[in-house]
Amino acid sequence: MNDILGEAMTAYDQRRSAAKLWVNYTLRDPRSRGRRPDISEAATEGHIPPETRRSSPGPREEMPVKIYFRNSNDMPELEWVALQQCRGRILDIGAGAGSHALALQQLGQDVTALDISPMLVRLMKNRGVRKVICEDFFKLKGGRYDTLLLLMNGIGLAGNLDGLRRFLTKARKLLRPGGQLIFDSSDIAYLYRGRLPKTGEYYGAIFYQYEYRRRQSDWFQWLFIDRKTLRKILTEEGWSVEPVYDSGREHYLVRCRPD
Repeated sequence: MNDILGEAMTAYDQRRSAAKLWVNYTLRDPRSRGRRPDISEAATEGHIPPETRRSSPGPREEMPVKIYFRNSNDMPELEWVALQQCRGRILDIGAGAGSHALALQQLGQDVTALDISPMLVRLMKNRGVRKVICEDFFKLKGGRYDTLLLLMNGIGLAGNLDGLRRFLTKARKLLRPGGQLIFDSSDIAYLYRGRLPKTGEYYGAIFYQYEYRRRQSDWFQWLFIDRKTLRKILTEEGWSVEPVYDSGREHYLVRCRPD
């Protein structure tokens, strides 16, 4: 996968470029077709944070890169609540620019930042994150943690419902006894205006592609999951779930523990 996100965030940090980062999105798998598929209005808001969304639908949305560089004072309440719940040895998964890891360091916590992007790993180290790992979460070996943390809809890296089950299996192996998994997600059913698809992939599994300086990443799938479906899968996989925070518009934060 081309590291378009890593390029955009590194350039922003070094003040080398004013180019915009865009996110293309679709409900249908673009990798199985010979042409770019039509974009559904239902995917308008995607995984873009609420404060960055446009009011009109379109084939792509701008993702302001500065959103990844928020300091502690600029983080929304949901994220601060999540950080306050962290304890013990913490793994910040999909850490990006390291903003949450830096906030946890400031709180005196033992946190390790994990990201698959070598560019973002270098960026985090330059920003002062002390412990950083460059690896795919699903391939991570060694070390066990008391808290696994994913913010900014980070659980979406599971891709789809089957991927979420794989994620939970891996998370169980990484957690120490009594450990916890903390993440936020969103129910995007309201985007369909009462017309949820009756066949095919789960409605919360969206395809995305980053675009920066006329270059595009590969398409990838990102998961948004409603509370009912999440609870069902967690129960089937042997996990308990506890609501922690509800920020409205179906965006919520949960704590999960393996039984």
